[in-house]
Amino acid sequence: MKYALKRLITGLGVGRETARPCYSLALAQLLQSFEDIPLCSILQQIQEKHDLQKVKKAMMRPALFANLFGVLALFQSGRLVKDSEALMKSVKLLQALAQHCNHLQEQPQKALVDILSEVPEAMLQEVLPKVLTPDLNSVLGSPELLELFLLAHQKVPAKLEKLMGSVNLFSDENIPSLVTVLKMTAASVKKERKLPAVALDLLRLALQEDKFPRFWKEVVEQGLLKKQFWPASYLCYRLLGAALPLLSKEQLQLVMRGDLIRHYGEHMITAKFPNQFKFAPEMNEYVGTFLEGCRDDPERQLAVVVAFTSVTNQGLPVVPTFWRVVRFLSAPALRGYVAWLRDMFLQPDLDSLVDFSTSNQKKTQDASLHGTERAVFRLRKWIILRLVSIVDSLHMEKEEALIEEVARFCFFHSFFETKKPMSQIPETEQRFSFPMDSRAREVVSSAFFSLLQTLSTQFRQALEQTQDRQPWTYRLVQFADMLLNHSRSVAPLTPFTTQQRQAWDRMLQTLKELEARSSEAKATAFQHLLLLVGIHLFKSPAESCDLLGDIQTCIKKSLVEKTRRTRSKATNPQEPPWVEVLVEILLALLAQPSHLIRQVARSVFSHICSHLTPRALQLILDVLNPEQSQDEDDNVVVTDDSEKQPENEEDKSEDSEDKNSESEEESDEEERDGDVDPGFREQLMAVLQAGKALGGVDDEEEELGDEAMMALDQNLASLFAEQKLRIQARRDEKNKLQKEKAIRRDFQIRVLDLIEVLVTKQPENPLVLELLEPLLNIIRCSMRTSSTKQEQDLLHKTARIFTHHLCRSRHYCRDVSNCVETLYTQVERLVKQASHQADSSISFYYFNASLYLLRVLKGNTAERSTRKTQKKEKTGTDTSSKPKGPKVAQTPTCLDLSLVTPIYSSALSSFLTKRNSPLTAPMFLSLFSRYPMLCKSLLPIVVQHVTGQTRPRHQAQACLLLQKALPIRELRLCFEDPEWEHLIGQILAKVTENLHALGEAQTKSEHLKERSSLELLNTLFRIINHEKLAVDLTGVRDVLQSQQANLQQRVKQGEHSTGSTRLYDLYWQAMKILGVQRPKSEKKKDAMEVPSAMQSPVSMKRKKKGFLPETKKRKKRKSEGTMQEEGAKPAATGGDQPPSTGKRRRKRRRAKVAGQAQVNGMPVANSPATKSPAPEPPTTSPSPPAESPKLHKKNRKLSQVNGAAPGSPTEPAGEKQHQKELPPKEISGKSPQSALPRKRARLCLASRSPSLLQSGAKKKKAQLRKGRKP
Repeated sequence: MKYALKRLITGLGVGRETARPCYSLALAQLLQSFEDIPLCSILQQIQEKHDLQKVKKAMMRPALFANLFGVLALFQSGRLVKDSEALMKSVKLLQALAQHCNHLQEQPQKALVDILSEVPEAMLQEVLPKVLTPDLNSVLGSPELLELFLLAHQKVPAKLEKLMGSVNLFSDENIPSLVTVLKMTAASVKKERKLPAVALDLLRLALQEDKFPRFWKEVVEQGLLKKQFWPASYLCYRLLGAALPLLSKEQLQLVMRGDLIRHYGEHMITAKFPNQFKFAPEMNEYVGTFLEGCRDDPERQLAVVVAFTSVTNQGLPVVPTFWRVVRFLSAPALRGYVAWLRDMFLQPDLDSLVDFSTSNQKKTQDASLHGTERAVFRLRKWIILRLVSIVDSLHMEKEEALIEEVARFCFFHSFFETKKPMSQIPETEQRFSFPMDSRAREVVSSAFFSLLQTLSTQFRQALEQTQDRQPWTYRLVQFADMLLNHSRSVAPLTPFTTQQRQAWDRMLQTLKELEARSSEAKATAFQHLLLLVGIHLFKSPAESCDLLGDIQTCIKKSLVEKTRRTRSKATNPQEPPWVEVLVEILLALLAQPSHLIRQVARSVFSHICSHLTPRALQLILDVLNPEQSQDEDDNVVVTDDSEKQPENEEDKSEDSEDKNSESEEESDEEERDGDVDPGFREQLMAVLQAGKALGGVDDEEEELGDEAMMALDQNLASLFAEQKLRIQARRDEKNKLQKEKAIRRDFQIRVLDLIEVLVTKQPENPLVLELLEPLLNIIRCSMRTSSTKQEQDLLHKTARIFTHHLCRSRHYCRDVSNCVETLYTQVERLVKQASHQADSSISFYYFNASLYLLRVLKGNTAERSTRKTQKKEKTGTDTSSKPKGPKVAQTPTCLDLSLVTPIYSSALSSFLTKRNSPLTAPMFLSLFSRYPMLCKSLLPIVVQHVTGQTRPRHQAQACLLLQKALPIRELRLCFEDPEWEHLIGQILAKVTENLHALGEAQTKSEHLKERSSLELLNTLFRIINHEKLAVDLTGVRDVLQSQQANLQQRVKQGEHSTGSTRLYDLYWQAMKILGVQRPKSEKKKDAMEVPSAMQSPVSMKRKKKGFLPETKKRKKRKSEGTMQEEGAKPAATGGDQPPSTGKRRRKRRRAKVAGQAQVNGMPVANSPATKSPAPEPPTTSPSPPAESPKLHKKNRKLSQVNGAAPGSPTEPAGEKQHQKELPPKEISGKSPQSALPRKRARLCLASRSPSLLQSGAKKKKAQLRKGRKP
């Protein structure tokens, strides 16, 4: 225990700053666990060990921190506040440490305050006179003393009054000192970003003494805020947030309408740059904590939320419309807040707002930016968006009445106006103090449709149906019908015509019919569509009226349609099918940039896609056709709402216009200089000639008069003005075309939703087959011009639909009996297009499309019956290809290999002959794995290109295809045994022909060919061994053995090290299968022998360390022989090879030790290296027959097949016999004599590690003592 205490006390003063708190914490835990240790003795030991009077000047700082952390350790143990004697000594020590503020700053005072805050009142009364001076000026000069004063005032006020008398901190003469000390406190917590305790204690004292208004006005708002010091401002903000739970309703009104809240609002507006500190998230936490803590007081909740909403910048509230603290409001407070927002929307009371303008806004002289109308518009826009966001965060079951109130409010003020108040309609009793203009109506209408989207999508599953089982849109339609029926009190902003009113009435009738069939999913989808278009009738009556009539006709036909649809079509052939009309309606709706319409269109199309006709599908594909002319007049008009610029972005648009003016002028100059119009050049020449400015040599002396010069200047000015207008017109036309293109791409992305629905919901529909080439055209064109974001989104979505939903779908078309020939033609066309693409990524999609069609053909049964096929198989008439496994009666398919094989054979030949073919090996491997019978027909082409006059790269590709295709199990079942054996032998002969040039490659493609050939050879060996094929391998072994010298020479020379090493490994894999064991590499042995022969191990170690030159080294006390023995082991183990665990690696390391010892002149007993007369290095392991019985048996069988006896051609027989005679423990070459030097060397290495407790002489003596032990 004494040693532990000594070490911990010593560690308090170490030089590493991060270690001192660790020693302090460990000492505190020790004192907490062993309470019998007296604290006074520990404190005395700390002061004796780190005596400030005796310590040197260089060690003064560690000694100061040691004393400080010692006191903190006593305090953290929890025993200091119980021991009065130790407490008094600790207080005296902290007071002494406080004088060294240059090192410790204010840490001793803070520690003193923390300790005294935990002390009991009786002990605090005893300690207080010794730590707090009676001088009030000194108290107000230090934040720590002020905090100590406030602590005493809170816990022992009687003792404090006896000590200092009656003190009024908030007097006129003390307020400047309070402001100064609070500013110092704010600067001290600048990095911590927290509210200091002294500020909060001052606030509590002001509330306790009923002097809060004076404290807030004079200290906070007129004191700290006037300093123009941001840490002081942040301190005021934190004080405001922390004061919310402590203030009454009247005090909240005082705080939330003063200078501080206005200053906070200006900070929220101006702090918009990324590198600026934003206090808004921290204030949101304060407000959220306050609202969550006073749910039982809705009046205070409402007061705070309304107060923060009332802080506006020229009418616009500074809090965002999605202010998330509203979720903590109770139900009464939320209803009150919504009512306040509604009243402020109807009758804006700008005088009740805390409005301000920034410094930049005050400099603006434009009167329109400071008018009342603009402030009212900004306020109303914010309020309507705030109401919509409140609905987004509500629980539908609990606040259904509130949501309906907001929805009715938004709908009424979007499309209706009041003629006369009516008690049945509460919205008519609401009057405007400022009239609503058209801009405000558009904002409210946009917010209403956003609210409608929320009600229709976010709460669809559990909350869309209200108590009477009606959607929210249906309830709004009923409300609109009630408003239309009370035309005396309410009038729509756009009055309905007779035709539009009839369409509305028919829509209501159709809704009733659909409601009777609400159990059907189709009826529900049609109901959503009808309701949505019906509500849009108030926004665009002319367009929606025609859509309503067409939709109702389509709905009636689809619901009453029976299975006999042909008769109804025959009776009226001129009328288009209802599906086509409905598809056109959906396309027209998708042209509008509305997410709600997009979702409804998807829902409706999912129910009608089963009735889709080719003509209806063609309407969709015409929109997606990328090669369609842009000037073609489509039936669908794409609308864009981005042209309507909102009012609140006026400032931004003005700034952007000012910023872009210079760039536009530069672009004008570039365009004028870049492409000069020849017509403009001719006009300029004509003007100059008319002014006689281009005279000949005879006219050089003549000068133009003033009138002629003025006329010429006027003509030139008008000419250049016209040219500038033409340039601007061209630029506008270009921007318009780009904008139209972006809109068209967005429309195509939305239309792709219908394709995705069709592929997902109806994958077995024959019309899905017609989607392949249109989708491929979109992918091809988008890859060429995928520069903009819209192009990339279109490409990604199309590729995802094509790959995941179409090609990888589990279901596909099962009825193609009428279009089999068309499918074969389409397969051929797709494969040819894949071969002619410029990019392999595009070719990949075309090739996958052809594989999808093969899958469709294979999955469809042929016209002949299954029974006939089974009879033919039983009688044995069909003997074309018998699988190796059991015979299974297979259903005939529409896939005819005689028609498909020529298509893919030409593509495969093109891939293996063309220099730059877009086709890739993975494409054909996918084909081989899916259709093994087709792979069987294509294998001869691949085998043919393994050798011959083809390029080395193509030969490598052929080897790769064979290597991956041959192990396919389904492919093996397609071959008879003799046929398969003949194929393997043929491929082996081709590979053997390639191996004649092994090791002679010069180019990258030749290296690839060699590696692929060896990989294919290893695959063939595995197949032969697994299936026990009778194939002669003698020729292959002879060829491989003849190339061994070339490969070894390439590896030693280091040419293409990575490729050569891999090639060498593949070579020895093949040789191992043939029964030849791989020899050891000579490279490692040479690397070990050369350093040991050139210099001694000890000198090499010393050179690596490099501490002292040779002249400064101490003389050796040992003999030279002992030094050699000690250095033998470090030299042997200090190779480049890292240490490793494992039995085989340990044996190799021991073998290296034995070889090194022999070089250094040490005797080695029974070393196998001394008896091996062969020039080759010894093998890493015994010969293959000695490894395992299975491998021995396998090699023996393989040798019998090859017609040769098993054995290694590079391994002498004497070495093999010698390895068998060695005892098991002597294989590594370990000698008994080498044990002692190795042990001494190990101790020598261990003794070189640094130690704090052992000197150099002690290490040397211990080294010699341990070296003499046997």
